[in-house]
Amino acid sequence: MAEIKDPENTLLIELKDGTVTIELLPDVAPKHVERAKALARAGAYDDVVFHRVIEGFMAQTGDVEHGKAGGNTRRAGTGGSDMPDLPAEFSKLPHDRGSLGAARSSNPNSANSQFFINFGDNAFLNGQYTVYGRVISGMEHVDKIARGEPPANPDKMISVKVAADA
Repeated sequence: MAEIKDPENTLLIELKDGTVTIELLPDVAPKHVERAKALARAGAYDDVVFHRVIEGFMAQTGDVEHGKAGGNTRRAGTGGSDMPDLPAEFSKLPHDRGSLGAARSSNPNSANSQFFINFGDNAFLNGQYTVYGRVISGMEHVDKIARGEPPANPDKMISVKVAADA
């Protein structure tokens, strides 16, 4: 288990194999961090599937509109939350292994609730997608997420909590 320096800016994502601890970066992307915490605190991320998982690239989740496990997840990846889209908060932080990026459409200001965790160093994403967190423990659990676009039997986030509330 990682040492949590700032519980208010740390997410705990429970996966089938264990807990993934994510350090959020409010100094880099304050709007994205606030959105992630608001959705976690509302329980919106609980039971949401990883709908796009590409070997060597990334695992994407967070479609709170269409991504609930047990429902019809065929449209997962096409929705967001009922909150407005977020403006891009690009930085110099790299999309390296374990970094958390905001998923979006081709419009840089269309991120909402979806995010991805990079499996490897994906420098080609640098400066094009907002980085707002990094895995500080549990990356071995992320590595075990079922692959596919969408996976035949998708894994899900069992629960997502802000560490300060856990």
